[in-house]
Amino acid sequence: MLVVLPAWVLAQSIGGPLTPLPAVPELDPARVELGRKLFNDSRLSLDSSQSCADCHRLDRGGADGQARSLGADGKPLPVHTPSVFNASLNFLQFWDGRAQSFDGLVHLATGNTDGKEDGWATAVQRIADDPAYQTGFAEAYGKPVTTIDVKDALVTYQRTLLTPDSRFDRYLKGDTSSLSLEEKHGYQRFQEYGCIACHQGVNIGGNMLQKFGVFDDYFANRGNVTGADRGRYNVTGDPDDLHLFKVPSLRNVEVTAPYFHDGSAPTLEAAVDAMFHYQLGRTPSDDDKALIIKFLQTLTGQWEGKPL
Repeated sequence: MLVVLPAWVLAQSIGGPLTPLPAVPELDPARVELGRKLFNDSRLSLDSSQSCADCHRLDRGGADGQARSLGADGKPLPVHTPSVFNASLNFLQFWDGRAQSFDGLVHLATGNTDGKEDGWATAVQRIADDPAYQTGFAEAYGKPVTTIDVKDALVTYQRTLLTPDSRFDRYLKGDTSSLSLEEKHGYQRFQEYGCIACHQGVNIGGNMLQKFGVFDDYFANRGNVTGADRGRYNVTGDPDDLHLFKVPSLRNVEVTAPYFHDGSAPTLEAAVDAMFHYQLGRTPSDDDKALIIKFLQTLTGQWEGKPL
């Protein structure tokens, strides 16, 4: 008798601790569209100079390709801007994990307000004064524009920013022909060297905090240490949290250079070298490193039916 295994069983047996991305959720279309407009509206920043989309460019993997984006004041931000794609699946938000939820991310990140209610009030008032938004919020929420609903619309839209159907996702679902033999060997090396100990789960990362510089002092070697380099310590004040950062997702990693919280690795090859040295304390062969990079390139998903 032929037994057909469910997709989740295949994923567990093939992918181990890695699972496929879910499909883009079907959320209220009116609220999603409002969120999309707000995401692209610079009036949500304090000086109306920047929108969310200026740093989180969907045509650049959900980031902007800069080591550190420029803030509204024209100065570089303290840390590298991570991709907005699949961010709703992370267990904490921001590199230091200071937001406990995706709602908290929107509250703290939007409009250069640092979560200050007066900053939000100023930004939201501009939205509330726009007749098109007045109509849109009345239709989507049944009432005038409020800060709570502006945040909700932004959250709702960003929850749709998933990039499923990478070749590796198809592999996890049982289509073993979606990866070449070299890419499968790369995934094997990814597991054998221990990369999967931190880069795991549905987002292949984003589900734990880890010290940056386990086997060597990354910050001493890099120099020019900044306050942002303290990582989770800035949130908790606990010395044990010094240099602790959220492990980034590896999804779409091929198209989201540069890498790390400081944007210091300009290429995927440089990032892999740094991870082996500082996090694994190992020196891979050139062949093994090349295989792992080939595997990482299979993690690029699709947005609106097209590969990123």
